[in-house]
Amino acid sequence: MKRFWKGTSVFVVLEYLVKVLAIGIVPENRRPSSSTAWLLLILFLPVVGVPLFLLFGSPYVSGRRASIQARANELLTLGTEDMPNSPESVTLPDGLGEIVELNRSLTALPMVTGVNNGVMMDYEAGIERMTRLVEVAEETVDVEIYIMARDQTTAPFFDALADAVARGVKVRVLMDHLGSRKYPGFHQLLKDMTAAGIEWYLMMPFLPLQGKVRRVDLRNHRKLLVVDGQVAIMGSQNLIEATYGSARNRQIGRRWNDISIELTGEIVSSLEAIFVTDWYTESHEIIEMHAYRGLGGGGTDSHVLPTRHGGQRQVGGDVNAVQLIPSGPGFRTDPNLRSFTSLMYLAHERLSVVSPYFVPDESLLAAITSAALRGVEVDLYVSEQADQFMVDRAQSSYYHALLEAGVRILRYPAPQVLHTKCFIVDDEIAVMGSSNLDMRSFGLNYEISLLSYGGDIVGQLKEVVADYAARSTVLDYQTWNSRSIARRYTESVMRLTSALQ
Repeated sequence: MKRFWKGTSVFVVLEYLVKVLAIGIVPENRRPSSSTAWLLLILFLPVVGVPLFLLFGSPYVSGRRASIQARANELLTLGTEDMPNSPESVTLPDGLGEIVELNRSLTALPMVTGVNNGVMMDYEAGIERMTRLVEVAEETVDVEIYIMARDQTTAPFFDALADAVARGVKVRVLMDHLGSRKYPGFHQLLKDMTAAGIEWYLMMPFLPLQGKVRRVDLRNHRKLLVVDGQVAIMGSQNLIEATYGSARNRQIGRRWNDISIELTGEIVSSLEAIFVTDWYTESHEIIEMHAYRGLGGGGTDSHVLPTRHGGQRQVGGDVNAVQLIPSGPGFRTDPNLRSFTSLMYLAHERLSVVSPYFVPDESLLAAITSAALRGVEVDLYVSEQADQFMVDRAQSSYYHALLEAGVRILRYPAPQVLHTKCFIVDDEIAVMGSSNLDMRSFGLNYEISLLSYGGDIVGQLKEVVADYAARSTVLDYQTWNSRSIARRYTESVMRLTSALQ
């Protein structure tokens, strides 16, 4: 009996010691909401909370990945040191110049020029456009997409990659390991690419038997294609058919709705720099960037691009002032969160926000509600029902505060999934890309976003949002407040778990 009580006393002492240490360790360099969530888990369930915190508690990568990102930023800074913060031909509105400078200080990338060859919101047409670009590639094709799967919709794209290799084009592919492997045919796709001569690597691989062990909650969520260093596509769309390979989704009519944009001009070099960095991170291979018009390459944008064989590739659209905003756990400064909140505080008349996963931290929630409270017309577009239960409940836990502040919430009808990520400020500044407005995208996912001003990108994004508005229904404040107690409870629980980062 004495031995039992002695053992119990030791356990109690250790438990309290862990809790006391946690109070001093957990909040360090962490958002208050995240600190609170972790402390509650550790204090109430230390046996579960402590191991989870040790595995997932750091919001940053360390070691080799962190040093690569730091070195890449140094090289980008050197490569762009002679470039102004923004194109000299563009006069930025009050406040935007300072945000452009902020973005550059966080990511080393200045605002440059870019020609918009079209914002695409047709899912199949977006993949077809990527396929057509690969079919005319002459030197290189660089693909970096979170989820990749071969199916009826994407098969022509993978065939085009194989054909490009056969005619002497260097083809490189990056896909997120855990993001892609759960879809049908994953291992066969890798074998087929190898057989075709396509060079590929898994981003953020988790392969313990090969000695590749890392945090399983981190993702590379970027989506980009760069062809010949001259033309690029980026956006929110993954390389998989619109129902994500699910018979259940096909049965109920659930499809993902996305946008992407084709770009030429200086901005392509910014996108290529992201791919080069991520390729080196996974492959240890240094890629020489194309000497395009940007990042030290000199020259100007053109609506007609020369080809290697003396022909011409015609492109259309206006010249826009654009800045790429890369972000992720390799950056310790939250570039996307800082940029997004700063831009939202610029709004004077209208703020339109489209986000499939809206789980904001305190600063972003304050930026959006403050805009509404000072008289800005704020519209938030979300799916009527998110494709993930936890996200659906965590997201909707913020609706009361948003509605109270005067934000208009428009819900895209279920079972459709609104997967587009963009927002527009005063109909003259826009952001689009892969980044959601949630804590995963701000702290755990590698993302890319495109800030644009002038030209025709903003106008085309306004057309996209107008289409979503025509299809959506406005959430009524009284109706929302009448939801059940059980619903409110699950929202609060999921809101707490969403902060565990």
